[in-house]
Amino acid sequence: MPSTLTLERLTAALAGHAAAFRCQTTYQPAGGLGDKVFPPTYEGGKYATERRIDPATGNMSPCVLLDSVQSQANRMELALLAEHRAGRIELPLLTARFDDERLTRPFAINSLEAPHRVADALFRDCVIEGVTFRRSPVGAPLDQADLTNATSVFALCPTALVFGMWDSSGPRGGLGAKFQRAIVSEIVGYDAQAGIATGGKVDTIPIRTDNRIYQRAEIADDQPLWTLNPELAKIEKKKPVTVGKEGKPSNANLGGVTPDIAYARNQKQQIETDALTSEDGTPLFGPNDRPLTRQRIKGGFTISRAEQRTVLSLATLRRQHFPASGEIDFDAETDLKARTALAAIGLAAATFVRRDGDLRSRCQLVAQDRVQWELLDEPGTEPERFALPASAAVQLANDAITAARDCGLPWHGEISLTPTDELLELVIRSQQQVIEADTGSE
Repeated sequence: MPSTLTLERLTAALAGHAAAFRCQTTYQPAGGLGDKVFPPTYEGGKYATERRIDPATGNMSPCVLLDSVQSQANRMELALLAEHRAGRIELPLLTARFDDERLTRPFAINSLEAPHRVADALFRDCVIEGVTFRRSPVGAPLDQADLTNATSVFALCPTALVFGMWDSSGPRGGLGAKFQRAIVSEIVGYDAQAGIATGGKVDTIPIRTDNRIYQRAEIADDQPLWTLNPELAKIEKKKPVTVGKEGKPSNANLGGVTPDIAYARNQKQQIETDALTSEDGTPLFGPNDRPLTRQRIKGGFTISRAEQRTVLSLATLRRQHFPASGEIDFDAETDLKARTALAAIGLAAATFVRRDGDLRSRCQLVAQDRVQWELLDEPGTEPERFALPASAAVQLANDAITAARDCGLPWHGEISLTPTDELLELVIRSQQQVIEADTGSE
């Protein structure tokens, strides 16, 4: 059993020339080997499939992406947020609160949830103590942040220095600060074989499909959005408008759907082509003697295993410097404390996210071995291995953060922002437009 990673060893790794920490974890579907998993779908219903070298065999293998770098970063941030809310790790947190009574759904979004982290436009267009965030004493220093002076980002949102940030929505536009990802993680399924999608719905009430339903012209609180009476229907081009193209009850999710294999409607979907045959198996041909085919939508994959690979680049963190407020020069010891804190946060996030392999519906993975981290140091030497259970990861992060704060680095607590009137009005209108689009009202 490898020894547990300590703060002293992590600090020494950053003080030296070690390249990175690496963690590789093997998973199987929760249902066991051979159970189908469903990857994320992209535009057009496509899966991200490709061929990669299988580290187990050294041969090329058909693979499918189960969780992308961007998705993994979001999951790690949410795992850190859960630890923060549970009181186990104290992190700076910027929160924009949308709780006006005119909103149909009040909400709040924080810097561990926002797509662009502390540089998100939602925070830019909020106010604190009557001043817009980016003009306030706490937010204005972000305008001058870069690799030579990352102190303001460290104070407000240290995770942006771990997961990456581009301040493209700030006052400098595209010239705003850029910090590359220091941690990269993804999950890939190997020996991926595509399955076939099926569909169907058995309804307890025998609603027949030969009934026709129409979009109701005037909707009352005690009426559904549809009507059987064409005289009460919405009229377009002098005709009553049906629900859906054919007006079947199933267009309003009423009645059953005959179980069937799902077939492709367009070429953008992930498809598999079947040759059509007669009852005796003879291929059928169409015009110009072309074989007739039918294209089935792929539905998930079976895989031999899934691999999660996470790399925390120490080289990336060494490029970041943290001078004291208002200073030009930076101190080597302060830099080391800040980098160590960031590395500890990244290691903790990657450890936490491995506890929950439930990626999405029908894609829950279970780790097959204990989490181990490898330190990639001297070229040509065997990597040093470390254990880092969740409890030790919490302690490591807290100790590193405390050491950074003790050397004088700023570390803000929770900061609450209020949307400007214009941003609030934009959100109110957008929520209302979504409701109108869902109900079909003008």
